[in-house]
Amino acid sequence: MAPLSKAGTALAELREDLAGEVLAPGDPGYDEARTVFNAMVDRRPAVIAQCESAADVVTAVRFARSLDLPVAVRGGGHSVAGMSLNDGGVVVDLRRMHEVTVHPAARAAHVGGGALMTHLDRACEPYGLATTGGRASTTGVGGYVLGGGTGWLDRKFGLAVDNLLGVELVTAQGELLNVTAEDHPELFWGLHGGGGNFGIATSLTLRLHELPALSIAMVFYLPEHGPEVVRTFRDVIESGPDEAGGGALYLTGPPAPFVPPHLVGLLLAGALVTYAGPEEELRGLAGPLLAIPHEAEVVTAIPYAELQCMLDDPPGLRNYWSAEYLTGAPDAFVDVFCARAASMPVPSGTQHVVWPQGGAIAAVKDDYPVPYRDAPWAVHPFGMWEDAADDERVVRWVRDVRADVQPWSTGAVYLNFTGDEGADRVVAGLGADNMRRLARLKREYDPDNVFRFNHNIPPV
Repeated sequence: MAPLSKAGTALAELREDLAGEVLAPGDPGYDEARTVFNAMVDRRPAVIAQCESAADVVTAVRFARSLDLPVAVRGGGHSVAGMSLNDGGVVVDLRRMHEVTVHPAARAAHVGGGALMTHLDRACEPYGLATTGGRASTTGVGGYVLGGGTGWLDRKFGLAVDNLLGVELVTAQGELLNVTAEDHPELFWGLHGGGGNFGIATSLTLRLHELPALSIAMVFYLPEHGPEVVRTFRDVIESGPDEAGGGALYLTGPPAPFVPPHLVGLLLAGALVTYAGPEEELRGLAGPLLAIPHEAEVVTAIPYAELQCMLDDPPGLRNYWSAEYLTGAPDAFVDVFCARAASMPVPSGTQHVVWPQGGAIAAVKDDYPVPYRDAPWAVHPFGMWEDAADDERVVRWVRDVRADVQPWSTGAVYLNFTGDEGADRVVAGLGADNMRRLARLKREYDPDNVFRFNHNIPPV
């Protein structure tokens, strides 16, 4: 840490040099700017640099390095571990950099580093184009993509990272690089799953795909039908086309118009089938799920951007998530998965989810650091609640789900869905062989581990 006089002079210069706004403790707007999605996270950075451009990001990084301050990067602020913040360091806040430019002829989008999924989806919609995005409109595009990126369209279009064409990156030295398969190819490889370890993505270029139609079937059941629902969903997906995706889950009945009032606040089983095609085709595909006695259903064509908003996670709640990839979803797994729903915290925003992979995810043959590509199924215990008194109960439930599914676990994990679960889980999320290669890359581009508020890859 630099002497206070030097720090004060440097901060004054940063306020002068940054086109965006600089916030420090006591400034109006500081507390709002340090609020993130997960209410369990309460950290107080020394400086929040709300950047307007890549040049601002370079300035902010050089400021932090001059004072030997740690750097955290905020895009969407959706990191369940609160990696968008630190205590006593610098937060490079990209939220003002959310412009998305679509190039329809090239089937590509240029996406600002602070863009949310809704910015990307809304920009692409007029052209009938889309790419794999997160399952909530409030997710930050940058962190989501660089962390791998699973979503409703991944069985059709691949993981989000499979559609990454280029990254504009500010390094730990404050240099601005354009990273593609041709320019800095090893770094480009590392950005396909290695997250924010190598620099700050001030923009990304993503491949787009035609999406002429999208439809969904969302069905809610009494929980005693859960095992039949999960097995049927599994069979529908495994025998269906790559256009089909979604998930089977348990949840608290939401206060939605299509949910009978007497079921709001109670445990329900559910199935969501997403389909990159017209509603009439979806109805035939989802017929076995609709044949099971159910309490509510919605089967409709829907714009992709609207689907992304349907299941948005409300901010301001406490969150603890995890995930496990599976070798399969046999009946024995289904029984164990459904039995765990009995101890799920209800009522709460918590969800108990199993989702499919396969399709285009497994079809891509590459050596990117995404070791979960070949797993056909994944489990996602998604703890979300209001009262801090429930912290221990919900965290224990999430961990119990992980323990339950170990007989079917591949050992891999989706880091975007996990908090700080230790170094071994980071290795599980990237692959042991990949980790050694990534560590060498980290040593080259960030030998001082400036960018360590992430699922960290220590330089070796």
